[in-house]
Amino acid sequence: MKIENKVIVVTGGASGIGLALTKAFLARDTKAVYALDIDEGKLQSLRAWGTELRGKFAGIRVDVTDESSYRSALNEIEESEGSVDILCSNAGIARSGGVETPNQLWNESFQVNVMAHVYGSRAVLNGMIEKGEGYLVYTASAAGLLTNLGAAPYSVTKHAAVALAEWMAITYGPLGIRVSCLAPQGVNTQMLFPEEPGTTTSKESISQTAVLAFGEVLEPEFVAARVLEGIEKEEFLILPHPQVRKYLANKVTDYDRWIRTMSKVNRALSS
Repeated sequence: MKIENKVIVVTGGASGIGLALTKAFLARDTKAVYALDIDEGKLQSLRAWGTELRGKFAGIRVDVTDESSYRSALNEIEESEGSVDILCSNAGIARSGGVETPNQLWNESFQVNVMAHVYGSRAVLNGMIEKGEGYLVYTASAAGLLTNLGAAPYSVTKHAAVALAEWMAITYGPLGIRVSCLAPQGVNTQMLFPEEPGTTTSKESISQTAVLAFGEVLEPEFVAARVLEGIEKEEFLILPHPQVRKYLANKVTDYDRWIRTMSKVNRALSS
C-alpha cells in the first residue's frame, strides 16, 4: 500500500497516538487527512496547528459510538474525496477493575474499543470492495494479545479488537482489503498517564505499574512511524514493542505456565 495520494481517516485523531498518526500522514504526500475526535477542544488546537493545510486536512467532531453520526461523517468524506483509502480506527478508552466493574464501564469499553471498529468498517467497506483496494488499521493493544493486570474491561475488549482484525483480514484480504492490527504496550499518552488528579485508584495503579514493568514507554510519534511502515509493508501485526512477539510466543507455547507466571506477577503487584 502506497500512502501517497491517499485519503486517510484517523479516529481519536486529536490526541495521543491518533494525533501522532494525523501529523505523520500529513507529513507525507497524502491527498487528504481527516482527524475524527469527540473532544472539540483538542480538535480546535489541531485545526489551529493545521491552518495552512486547508484543503488537505480537516478535524471533525464525531462520537464513534454513535453509528449514525459516524457513518454520516464517513459518507460525507467519501462524497467529497471519492473514497476513504485508509481508515485508522484508533479511538479507545481504558477502564480498570475486574468483573465487579459496573456495567456502564463495561458497555463503554465495548462501544469504543470494539463496536466503533465495527461501525467504521461497515461504513467504508462497500466503497473499498468496489475499488478492489483499501486499508483498515485497528488500534488494539498488547493487552489484546496478552492481558493487562487489573483491567478486565480493557483486556477483554482489546482481545475482541484483535479478533475482529483477524477476521476482517481473513475474510476481506482476497478482495483487496488490507488489514493491520496495532498492538503496543506502554505509550506516553493520557491513557497511560491521566492528566486529571486523583483518577488513579489501587486497581488502576496495578494496571499502570504492570505496563511500566514490562517494557519501555514509547512516544506516540515513534508508534505512528511504525504504523506507517507497517501499512507500506502490509504487515498484519504491528508491534512497536518487539518483546511483545516473544511474550506472545511464550504464552501460546505453554499457556498454563504463562497463566501461573502472570498470576504471580499480579499477586506481587497487588500486595
